[in-house]
Amino acid sequence: MTDEGTRVPIACEGELIGDPCAARRSSSATIDLAMSNPPDPRVLFAAERTLLAWQRTSLALMGFGFVIERFSLFLAALRREPENPPQHLFSLLVGVALILLGATVALTSSISYRRFVKSLPSQDVASGYLIGLGSVINVVVAAAGIALAIYLLVGGLHAA
Repeated sequence: MTDEGTRVPIACEGELIGDPCAARRSSSATIDLAMSNPPDPRVLFAAERTLLAWQRTSLALMGFGFVIERFSLFLAALRREPENPPQHLFSLLVGVALILLGATVALTSSISYRRFVKSLPSQDVASGYLIGLGSVINVVVAAAGIALAIYLLVGGLHAA
């Protein structure tokens, strides 16, 4: 470790013994501090993997919500009750809430992904690569989730 008062020598190109950084001080020597950034498609692929992870999460939430909403049907089948089991309002509301949460996650992740991709430099996106396909699929999943929630809610409240 060095103390604040200790000077650490800096190696410079064209350094003379006893005269550190003489090339830097000369008027003819210039240093280009601008570095070129080579294209890096890994950033786009990482964003796409994140979008797909959110997509799996939204599908899991919607699937779990559907299972909770239809749990009373499963219990009636186990008890060998009549074909039309009574609808439980609590399982209906919790199931529909989880389905809507999954749809919200899908839609929000799609919007976030699109914003991030727009902020990427064009050199990081391979030409001809369909960057919007995953986002479109997420919007379709969100629309399907909303339609399912409306269907279950209307059917459940109509039966009650």
